Amino acid sequence: MMNLQQPEMLWFLVPLLAAGIYLIRKGAKKGLIISRMVVIALLIIALASPYNVVSKTSSSENPDIVLISDETASMELFEKQTATELYESLAANTPTSIVKLTGESTALGDAIVQYARGDNQIVIVSDGNNNQGQSLDKALEFAKETGTTVYSVIPELQVNDVSLYIRGEKTVVLNNEYQFDLILQQARDSPISCQIEMYVDDQLVRSRSYDLEDRSRTIPVTYTFNSLGAHTITARIKAAEEDKFLINNDFYKTVYVVPKPKIQLISDDTASPLANVLLNLYDTSISMELSELDNKKAVVLDNRRIDSLSESDIQKLKDYVSSGNGLYVVGGDNSYEYGNYLGSSLEQLLPVYSKASEWKGGRNVVLVLDVSMSTSAHGTHGDILGNAIAVLRNEGLRGANVGVIVFGTEGLDVSGGLVYMGIPSNVNRLEEQIASIKPAITSTTSLDQGLNIAWEWLAEGEGELDVVIISDGGIEQRYADSLKVASALTDAGVKLYYIHVRSSAPSQYDRSGTAFAQKLMDEVGGKYFPVEKEERVNIIFDELQQPDTNESIDYSAFTLIKYNPTHFITRNVNLSGNITGYNDVTPKPGADRLILTSTGKPVLTVWRYGLGRVAALSTDNGRGYGNMWSTQMYSGNNSKLTSSTMNWLIGNPQVEEGAVLEAEDTWFGTPAQLKLTMYDEGIPAIELEGKPIDLSLTGKNTYEATVDVGQVGVHYISGYPIAVNYALEYRDVGINPDLEMLIKASGGKTYTKSEAQALLLRDAREKPQKPIRENVSQKMYFILAALILFLLEVTIRRLREIKEMKEQEKRIQGIV
Repeated sequence: MMNLQQPEMLWFLVPLLAAGIYLIRKGAKKGLIISRMVVIALLIIALASPYNVVSKTSSSENPDIVLISDETASMELFEKQTATELYESLAANTPTSIVKLTGESTALGDAIVQYARGDNQIVIVSDGNNNQGQSLDKALEFAKETGTTVYSVIPELQVNDVSLYIRGEKTVVLNNEYQFDLILQQARDSPISCQIEMYVDDQLVRSRSYDLEDRSRTIPVTYTFNSLGAHTITARIKAAEEDKFLINNDFYKTVYVVPKPKIQLISDDTASPLANVLLNLYDTSISMELSELDNKKAVVLDNRRIDSLSESDIQKLKDYVSSGNGLYVVGGDNSYEYGNYLGSSLEQLLPVYSKASEWKGGRNVVLVLDVSMSTSAHGTHGDILGNAIAVLRNEGLRGANVGVIVFGTEGLDVSGGLVYMGIPSNVNRLEEQIASIKPAITSTTSLDQGLNIAWEWLAEGEGELDVVIISDGGIEQRYADSLKVASALTDAGVKLYYIHVRSSAPSQYDRSGTAFAQKLMDEVGGKYFPVEKEERVNIIFDELQQPDTNESIDYSAFTLIKYNPTHFITRNVNLSGNITGYNDVTPKPGADRLILTSTGKPVLTVWRYGLGRVAALSTDNGRGYGNMWSTQMYSGNNSKLTSSTMNWLIGNPQVEEGAVLEAEDTWFGTPAQLKLTMYDEGIPAIELEGKPIDLSLTGKNTYEATVDVGQVGVHYISGYPIAVNYALEYRDVGINPDLEMLIKASGGKTYTKSEAQALLLRDAREKPQKPIRENVSQKMYFILAALILFLLEVTIRRLREIKEMKEQEKRIQGIV
């Protein structure tokens, strides 16, 4: 199909056609005019730059390789000659160029994006700790889309290093327990003992020894500040064994302590456990109705019926929340479905509907993965694992129970049974387990052995039961045995899905050309998904069926579980215990369920409304009249759930008056981002150690600046503290634990140095040839056609003139 780069040039054909018609009507020679019109039309088309898109196939016999050598500071822990020796080995056999990254920052993602052309392959020799520019996962995704395969080579770790940093909020409320995390990391994966000292404003508050068993450890620490203003937390670590860098052994964390934020509690139960927590931690005003809200950070509605709020009250709440404040709606026997919230204007504010949740049932899914030797020999192993991870991330499996089984000659349990997917850490663990699966050394593809384990897991299961097989389809030898087990599974109500990663592997097809995988699914009523290498399938699981409406569940207590443990509210709360009752609500689309009962009923659901935030607690205040549904939620560590929810609703606890400066701590070499908000009249002005800082107006009464604060240590901007710590390059030491999984998911492989020298070039040559689409210009053909036509017309006309002249000479001679 012909395409045009400048199609607007074709508009010149209109005046050309008009001029030609005009000249012909005026008596000009018709043939000559038409001929010249065609010539000019061809030239106009040439000006429009016509082209065709042509698909070519790149040759992989001598692949073009770009080797990215990470020689930044963090790589001093590793063998230094890995990249050089690998480059010499590759360059002797195929076109290879080397790119070196140096300095105290690693822009590995940027380098991958820069050199991924689509007709080459990239090899990175790096620890995979990307700390500047494009993220590594986005860069690998870009490379995959362009057709560039990225491999990684892990150099040998020669010396250990230990790093320390502190994670926590910058703004702290006076006399509130403040929790932050000490993060210890090491390059090796072996036990090591560390001595840690922690200071607050130069006063030693903790000194003890910690054992670091794995690559990292998080130590939660609490402290209560009893004075306003700037404070500094300093942590120092000393390793008992080798520790390459000392620069990352000290860390500074600055906090700014502000007065207790003001909140409004609307309740007639001033002695409830909820009220006690709020009165202790915040400047709490209690009333029976909405009062002045201008200086309040959040409002708590405790077990209020809808008729206790007027429409003007609800509109006031909507305006209040949408302008950036918080609302906490606590349940009980007068709220939600008992308080006539359903369909009300108040419900528009809430992240839930005040009606019973529709039963979604349970889903149990087993991934059965082919790891036989043929998957390695024919290059499908990475695609099998990549498709397994893609299935894990399927939205239909959120909240499901998932297990992973692999099969070669025999079946093996990888996941340790079914794992609940409602917890992100479980999902991450399964992904890591899948990414680390190696091909088997046996050649038999015994699908029946994997299905037998799936049968053991699901035989007594309830709810939706699914088995997803991901294989290269070479199941001919054990087809009959596999069919027997698959039939037993489907007879028991299990649904089968087969993802067939097609390759050159034998035993995929019968004599008629039908894939054995498709044949198996046809015989048992399963679903068949054929995919090519580097493709990822998107399975649409069947809707879960609703149970018999006569069934009922009667429990005296409902265990609480964290559905989203990474949210700000839940990440530092060790939740335990039960509730004995709840309001039956249904989360709205876009809402985030944080706490559920063991039966799946929402307990704490949140969302954003305008610039503000809303939390819906569908149980009571701990002392409901005659009910007392949730007394355990307000005792012990569980009481932190209330404070963390309120802190999330409040957002910034700073008092909105005067000039308020905000800035996070930073790393050496990374500029600090400052934000100044002017709540009072005046000229904005801030200084860094006596020198004025230029501010830019970015919004109403809001000013921002980017500042290089200075050397490592604590600095003050008009009295506001900012800590500058060691360069980010020294924080993450050792190999990035996600590197191998990311590389594999993008279609590449990870090697040791010796493996790379032996196998990398072979694998690069075996990569499937990729079609390359090129634009081939057709302009010259139209120019040549115009030239030939013009010359032909001139030649014919000249020949006619010569002929006429000769005839005229003959007539003249005859007369003479």
